[in-house]
Amino acid sequence: MPVNLVVPQAADLHPVPGVRIGIAEAGIRKANRKDLTVMLLEPGAGVGAVFTRNRFCAAPVQVCREHLAGPQEIRALLINTGNANAGTGAQGLERARASSAALASSLGLAAQQVLPFSTGVIMEQLPVDRIVAGLPAAVADATQDNWFNAAQAIMTTDTVPKASSVQATVGGATVTVTGISKGAGMIRPNMATMLGFMATDARVAPGLMSQLAQQLADATFNRVTVDGDTSTNDSFVVIATNKANHACIESLDSDDGRALKAAMLQVARTLAHAIVRDGEGATKFITITVQGGRDTSECLAVAYAIAHSPLVKTAFFASDPNLGRILAAVGYAGIADLDQTKIELYLDDVHVATGGGRNPAYQEADGQRVMKQSEIQVRVDLGRGSATDTVWTCDFSHEYVTINADYRS
Repeated sequence: MPVNLVVPQAADLHPVPGVRIGIAEAGIRKANRKDLTVMLLEPGAGVGAVFTRNRFCAAPVQVCREHLAGPQEIRALLINTGNANAGTGAQGLERARASSAALASSLGLAAQQVLPFSTGVIMEQLPVDRIVAGLPAAVADATQDNWFNAAQAIMTTDTVPKASSVQATVGGATVTVTGISKGAGMIRPNMATMLGFMATDARVAPGLMSQLAQQLADATFNRVTVDGDTSTNDSFVVIATNKANHACIESLDSDDGRALKAAMLQVARTLAHAIVRDGEGATKFITITVQGGRDTSECLAVAYAIAHSPLVKTAFFASDPNLGRILAAVGYAGIADLDQTKIELYLDDVHVATGGGRNPAYQEADGQRVMKQSEIQVRVDLGRGSATDTVWTCDFSHEYVTINADYRS
């Protein structure tokens, strides 16, 4: 069961003017499930995206990069679940391009105006024939209020759909931000999440879209991890349809730019946290904050060392305050000149370690009290500087092994 994760309600997801979404059952891997989604953008929309840093990136990631680098505006997104089209070689690229061309043809567009996305099993060829057969139904289904169905249609091992929506005032106008994401395992995004899509009707200068996508990813999706595995298919897309009634945002550091980014960060953070809360087999949602570092990279190195340690994650699952495991992770995080006598460790309100050893006032009963909670805060002070950063993660349970052992069945 997801950890304190509220299932979104379709009625709470605001339509974004300029975006229509259609869903179909194409039978890509399993029958009778929503597995094909199209997002149709009106002319004039701006698109920015960030992708996986995994060098073994999937065919759709490669095609998306090609299309975004071209001169033509993006007018449609094509998303399938059930098959990742990764590890599929030249034939995988051909099939990603063929599916893009099929949607483009049905819409009277060039193939380069379509961005393809896939998620699911790796090293199996994409069933293009099923996708092409499902496209007419997906296009016919396209409406502005289909965000919830789209959140369902991009799921793989997710137990609940992930979606969020807010409205904010920008330049005196009301703007909408709505987003969906999927992901529960193979999550250590080196850019974003496995798949994430966010749209706003705000007016944003085209040259800012890539910068906006990167800043949103860095503050949210690049701060979550379930199991430390960076997917082959990670993609995060930000769309601005430029339909709102305010002056075009020319700088993200302007008043309007900051107002829009704050609203988009709220949605992105909710989606990123939802991925961790729905982590495969997760029973605990854990916030790891490392402060007192010389720079952010130092803080993140320590935070991820803690978050990725199987010993730490299994201790959290067992509610076992074996907190020396956290100190060990801090020690091997790669800071060569770390002074252990300056490290302070806290578990929520409990001061666990100080001066290189156990805090004399620490009682194991206090540690166990915190470890039994479904939401836990770990705080480490390195005593080296003023930098701070935070990572969100979850525990490892028996269910994580079961899910991944049975994934292809």
